[in-house]
Amino acid sequence: MTGIEYDDFLDSAYEPVETDLICEFRLDPAAGMSMDEAASRVASESSNGTWAPLQAGEDVTDLSAVAFDIDADRALVAYPAALFEAGSLPQILSCIAGNILGMKAVDSIRLMDCEWPASLVEGFRGPQFGSEVRSELLDADGRPITATVPKPKVGLSTDRHVEIGREAWRGGVDLLKDDENLTDQAFNPFEERARRSLAARDELEDETGERKGYLINITAETDEMVRRAEFVADHGGRFVMVDIITTGWAAVQTVREACEELGLAIHAHRAMHAAFDRLDHHGVSMRCLAQFARLAGVDHIHTGTAGLGKLANEDTVGINEWLRSDLHGLNDVLPVASGGLHPGIVDQLLDAVGTNVCVQAGGGIHGHPDGTEAGARALREAVEAHVDGESLERRAETVPELAVALDEWGTETPR
Repeated sequence: MTGIEYDDFLDSAYEPVETDLICEFRLDPAAGMSMDEAASRVASESSNGTWAPLQAGEDVTDLSAVAFDIDADRALVAYPAALFEAGSLPQILSCIAGNILGMKAVDSIRLMDCEWPASLVEGFRGPQFGSEVRSELLDADGRPITATVPKPKVGLSTDRHVEIGREAWRGGVDLLKDDENLTDQAFNPFEERARRSLAARDELEDETGERKGYLINITAETDEMVRRAEFVADHGGRFVMVDIITTGWAAVQTVREACEELGLAIHAHRAMHAAFDRLDHHGVSMRCLAQFARLAGVDHIHTGTAGLGKLANEDTVGINEWLRSDLHGLNDVLPVASGGLHPGIVDQLLDAVGTNVCVQAGGGIHGHPDGTEAGARALREAVEAHVDGESLERRAETVPELAVALDEWGTETPR
């Protein structure tokens, strides 16, 4: 290697090897910059290049990425395996989604997709349970899991939080869930909430004859998350929830390691994801964020509602398919549909995303005119009707709670 220049990072005839990490980027080159020039700079900055030509000498390992297969506003970049530290998501992302997002050579750049080689995947634990939580930790084999967040999502006392959990579980919901910003506040302290909610879960399991779960939010500083996970396990919990974007990927990997020993499944909330993926021309796609989460080892992750809920539309179906696909033997991840769901659109949702999912409703349960238990029963019956091949209207003839929900919300999606 006597010299390194931008042209060294571009090869339209390049044929990737099986150990390469292949990343797809959408690029809008800066004024006066061609796609070839912009793509070569992406490959350079995200591997071993710099803005000035180098005389590198001979005692240097060639870790150059290669831009190839450039078409319209898309470019593929191949990264050699030796560029990466095995099992380190932070280091990998510092390469493929680091400085390049701020380069002046492009007006915008978006990491769209990744093709992960087996040699890189082997360094990650992946999910401990994945979609098997339906049968291993719950009694939902063959149907979607149902879940709910007590509303309002912050401000409830521990007394009221526990009571809402009882009502939801009694109505047929499988999982009670904290939302992203409920952790350890004075109005509802973590340890008291965990202890009392899990005791109530035990009572409702006896009453209903079904296993129930509580997705308690352990999000905090990393060591504190591990301590909270241990507290949950000590009190008979089977699940924890982590805000995976705001805590950071290294923290998620640490929690995953702890949960292996504790036998806990990890529910991933994606709060802050839109800071990366909302713009379709810049940032990091939700598809890629979901990939990182699977490598880090979460068991469930929110992926959207295929346009049927209150949040912006995204490629929910494609993301879900990737989460269920083979990834060099790693377990799959159970997709979670949430955000503006109610019983009247459950059939449309499950037609779009399939039944190997978790259906989570908040206002669509607690906003039921007859209360939380009735709302939970309406959601569960809507899910069961779809699995049984029965229309919502037909099921509502024998389930008054579902009939009331359909009268209240119809079959329209909220905004």
